[in-house]
Amino acid sequence: MIQTDILIIGAGPVGLFTVFEAGLMQLRCHIIDSIPQPGGQLKEIYPKKPIYDIPGFPSVLAGDLIDNLEKQIEPFQPGYTLGERAEDIEKLEDQSFLVTTNEGTLHKAPVVIIAGGLGSFEARKPKLDSLSFYEKKGVEYMIKDPNLYLDKKIVISGGGDSALDWALYFAQKSSEKIHLIHRSDSFRAHKDSVNNVYALQEKRKIEIHTFSEVTNLKGKELLDEIEITNKEGHKTLIATDYWFPLFGLSPKLGPLSNWGLEIEKNAIVVDNTLDYQTNIPGIFAVGDVNTYPRKLKLILCGFHEATLAVQSAYKIINPEKRFTMKYTTVQGINGF
Repeated sequence: MIQTDILIIGAGPVGLFTVFEAGLMQLRCHIIDSIPQPGGQLKEIYPKKPIYDIPGFPSVLAGDLIDNLEKQIEPFQPGYTLGERAEDIEKLEDQSFLVTTNEGTLHKAPVVIIAGGLGSFEARKPKLDSLSFYEKKGVEYMIKDPNLYLDKKIVISGGGDSALDWALYFAQKSSEKIHLIHRSDSFRAHKDSVNNVYALQEKRKIEIHTFSEVTNLKGKELLDEIEITNKEGHKTLIATDYWFPLFGLSPKLGPLSNWGLEIEKNAIVVDNTLDYQTNIPGIFAVGDVNTYPRKLKLILCGFHEATLAVQSAYKIINPEKRFTMKYTTVQGINGF
């Protein structure tokens, strides 16, 4: 069982900044996120998208913002449970919470702060009759440990940053040629990534199949072949060990909606007059996942909400202590 002071659900920008604010008060944090890397949708969906409303940064790329937040919280040594979804919650006799993930990992903390953005992200799956049979048998929607797939026959579908980034990664690391499939010849990824993919195609490290899509999966026990069909209807079989359909992630509130929290229009209702606590004492919700009168879904607002939530969290965790918050220029950054 993982035990911590504050359990944060969501490793997006607001969840990461919550670690910083908690660390200033010497509170330890552990983060759960269904995506296998910190950063939420900023890192997974649009890492190259410029953001213009972060104070002190006229413009910052989404991925760079996450990198900076990770550096900022390094002194406070947060723990991570990544690639797993917070599934169930139970309030124990000592008033702490026991949170279990879909993989059965147990977490215990006196305070839970939900910073889940728009909710847990679930992969957008292609419509293939045999898809469910091959899941975990060669079909994967997330790449948690890329070392597992090195020197394997890999096919990647998609035209966004995630698909091209992984195609480039494996093409440069693996001895096998990577197949990249996209339904058009217009990629949504960063221009540099597109140019690099075509450059590696010339070196025969990547084979690009445009105006094509996967139409069938084959293999007795494990996936060993995929069928692709182009716009003219021509079918091609490709031998493969793994197929990654990287069509993006769809945000859903998911299991959180069954936790007894007050929900309004797929968001968690909080008390914005005090500390963004939910209807369940000890559970807070910050960032895009919450709602209250005049709510603005901005990263900046999430940072503010997290700061106030941590103040109340400290009182729950240390009811007999008093903490005086000082300016960081005076207090400094005292890590663990």
